Amino acid sequence: MDRLENCILKAYLESYRGERKGDKWEEIETIKNYILNGKKIVVATNNLNKFRIIRDILIEKVYKDKDVDISKVDIPTEVSDLTRMPVLSKGLMAVDTTDAHIVIARGRLGVPGSGSMLLIMDGKGRILSGSLSPPSVIHKRSIEDTVREELLEALKRIGI
Repeated sequence: MDRLENCILKAYLESYRGERKGDKWEEIETIKNYILNGKKIVVATNNLNKFRIIRDILIEKVYKDKDVDISKVDIPTEVSDLTRMPVLSKGLMAVDTTDAHIVIARGRLGVPGSGSMLLIMDGKGRILSGSLSPPSVIHKRSIEDTVREELLEALKRIGI
């Protein structure tokens, strides 16, 4: 069992025993290290513009001197908009169709008008970090700026 699984198991057992009092620094460090040591990153989009923004930030801020494979899925992720939580469905599409260590998904949070979310997931579909944006008619920013801000916020939440 690797470090992330041990961390999850320990937290589950603490919750079961009623001992869990919140997140711990070692848990955050475990997530951070898991992401930093990822070798194959898949972005769950077929939108080349969104992919480039995410890839460029990952190369600049996370994997600058590391040998990593960053790719996008080659399936129509638009079908995820027919689900209750499109962003999660996109991420799980990438989990189910690739051998990624890290999956990054960005899309609508829930029903139309609910805003957007970016998720960073592991290869088993477990959420490692994420961020939210309000509906675009409220924030009025470009899609590029919104995706950039969401990814940077998701990374910042775990100390990257």
